[in-house]
This record gives sequence, C-alpha cells and structure tokens, in this order.
Amino acid sequence: MRAFVFPGQGAQFVGMGKDLYENNALAKELFEKANDILGYRITDIMFEGTDEDLRQTKVTQPAVFLHSVISALCMGDDFQPEMTAGHSLGEFSALVAAGALSFEDGLKLVYARAMAMQKACEAEPSTMAAIIGLSDEVVEGVCDAVTREGEVVVAANYNCPGQIVISGSIEGINKACEKLKEAGAKRALPLKVGGAFHSPLMNPAKVELEAAINATEFHNPKCPVYQNVDALPHTCAAEIKANLVAQLTASVRWTQTVKNMITDGANDFTECGPGAVLQGLIKKIDKEANAHGIA
Repeated sequence: MRAFVFPGQGAQFVGMGKDLYENNALAKELFEKANDILGYRITDIMFEGTDEDLRQTKVTQPAVFLHSVISALCMGDDFQPEMTAGHSLGEFSALVAAGALSFEDGLKLVYARAMAMQKACEAEPSTMAAIIGLSDEVVEGVCDAVTREGEVVVAANYNCPGQIVISGSIEGINKACEKLKEAGAKRALPLKVGGAFHSPLMNPAKVELEAAINATEFHNPKCPVYQNVDALPHTCAAEIKANLVAQLTASVRWTQTVKNMITDGANDFTECGPGAVLQGLIKKIDKEANAHGIA
C-alpha cells in the first residue's frame, strides 16, 4: 500500500518550490492563490529570501505546507494515497492531501496556527532540544524529574528509536540536557526553534487555534490519516478535528505512527515536501522500509 508523508518545520530551505512554480501551471496558480490568501508574497521569501526570513514561524509553517501540498497535487494521477501522515505541521498537509480539508482552508489554519504559536513563543521564551542515544523511558524519567523541580519539560517528538526531542522552558531544557548527558546521551542538541512546541507552554496558542479549527469545515478523508496524538488511523471528520486541537500541546508519536502504518500494510512511503528528514526517520524505524521522495 502506498503511504504519503509530509514533513514539519525545520525542513525549509531558500529556493524551495521555485522549480515547481516555474515549470508547472497548476503549481503557479496555487502559489499565487496562497499569496492572495496570506496577503503577502510568501513566494518571494521562499524563492529569494534569507534563511532568517524563512525561519520565522509565521513564514516557515505556511511555506513548508505549501511546498508539500503543491508538490503532491502536481503529481496528478500518480498521487493515489492509500494512507497519509504528517509530522507536526505536516499533519495539516496530510489532511489536505487526503481531502479532509480544502487547500484554502488548510492554508488559513496553518497561518492561524503559526501566528498563535509565534505569539505564545514571544509571551514566554522557551525552546527544544534533540536527545540522541537514550531510551524513551530514560528521557521521560528525566523530564518528569526536572518538572518536579518546578520547570516545564516534556518529551515532544518521538522521531525514531534513540531520537527524542524535548520541549519546555529554557531553564528546564538546560537542566534536562545536563541530566541526560549524565545519563549517557550521545548528544543533547538545543534546536533553533521559536519556542516549546508540543508542550503545555503552547496552551495559549491551542485556545486560539481551537476556535479557528472549530470554525472550519472538515470532510471525511478519502483514505485514513494517521494522526500525531495517538498514532492511529482516522477517517471521521469530527475525530480528526479533536485530534488536531490536541496536537499543539501533545507529543508527536512518529515512531509509533510509522510502525502502525507498516503493520496496516504500508510498503511504499513517498515524502512530499522539502528535504528528506522523514525518509531517514522511517528507515531508522524499519530498516526494510521503502521510503523515497517524489520520483
């Protein structure tokens, strides 16, 4: 079965989508529609901006979404997903690709999410760090211990065995990184992100996003969408909505998602969008997995 997967924030690069825009009439039409919806020319930043411009949450999220969704839609008849999933922000791309959301509504929600997250980040400075080489249980134990000391730290992304991203207050992340190195982590790398995504510190953004999600029309998708919060397939619009609201403060269960997709018959994973991060993670989760970009 063919699975299509969609990356999240961090996969962006200057020049992304330019080939599509210049060589495909549908892509150009959709990118221009996006410029109109957003009220600024995001394509100028994507194609010719600086890394710094592109790294702003309010630009990054719509940019990665647009590149992902448009590259999938431009596959034409080759785009026949039997299941989809997306990492964090990528879940919105996966929902549009599966027909649960229109392109326009997907973009509006992604922009609302980005603005709400940026606001939450500015209100309370926070960060994330990648932890390499420890079991889930050890990482969770250290997060709990630091949280008991009065800081906020949680396991935010279960990316693949031995790679977890933690999220929380700046002091909390610093303490956790020290303790995790002592516990034997190969690396504890602070990430260049705007704030503590997928943690309780995103609660203010969640409230704002919930209102936007509830005001948006969702449809039952044409194939199952495996969602981040529970790593399970969903085909009911109401369930998908509730999971999307929960996603902002919950962990991204990517390892379990990929395992569940394989158990359910996925034997071909196509990553749509910038970079090849998910292909790498999928192969670490299952060495036999066939994962590739768009041919």
